[in-house]
Amino acid sequence: PKNQRISGTDALALLNGGVLEVQCRMPYSSNVTLLVTVSLGGDSTSAIYKPFQGERPLWDFPDGLYRREVAAWILSEALGWELIPPTVIRTDGPYGIGSLQLFIDADFEQHYFPLSQRSELKDVFVKFATFDLIANNADRKSGHVLIGRDGHLWGIDNGLTFHVEPKLRTVIWEFGGTKFSGAEADDINRVIAQAPEIFRELIAQDEIDALIRRARYVLSKKSLPDIEPDMRPYPWPLV
Repeated sequence: PKNQRISGTDALALLNGGVLEVQCRMPYSSNVTLLVTVSLGGDSTSAIYKPFQGERPLWDFPDGLYRREVAAWILSEALGWELIPPTVIRTDGPYGIGSLQLFIDADFEQHYFPLSQRSELKDVFVKFATFDLIANNADRKSGHVLIGRDGHLWGIDNGLTFHVEPKLRTVIWEFGGTKFSGAEADDINRVIAQAPEIFRELIAQDEIDALIRRARYVLSKKSLPDIEPDMRPYPWPLV
């Protein structure tokens, strides 16, 4: 697939306005997840299309996980951390409304567990752990962290996020007690101020309120938490 690193502006133009052509269904996905080519003018790239009608209903999350995929990207952008690939809603996809996310050209053997051994990536993983805490990510498997061919780290499969109840399940627990920098605290404060507006079309008001509470909790602690005895801390499968 075409998967060159393109600028955020170019990626959004393609994702929002390009013609979608389905290439194949991605393996090992519980919901319908399709690799598509997106073409606009003379430009094209690959993307991941998750149509609403391909979602399996869940007992604990409302329908429309595709909106949470977009909300996760919005949160990453609001923080300024560039952790989530550009993601938009398309109403005119081949199988109807759904999310469309820029495909990441990655070595899929390199996921969180092997990558976590690289000390130079620690600061980014601290941001991932913080992001997942604020987003209440219930499914940060090791395979949901990818490293692009250019060395940039990305988080994918962010549909199980923003629930009002505590549901954090992640493989990134090594950084309990790590303190946030002043810059990271400023980023989180900015999200608290912006949250009511930027998430209103994607998640419910009580979920926005819970997001703000989690962000304030993170700031009050000034560091990442450790695993608590009564938690179910890990997703399954781990990879």
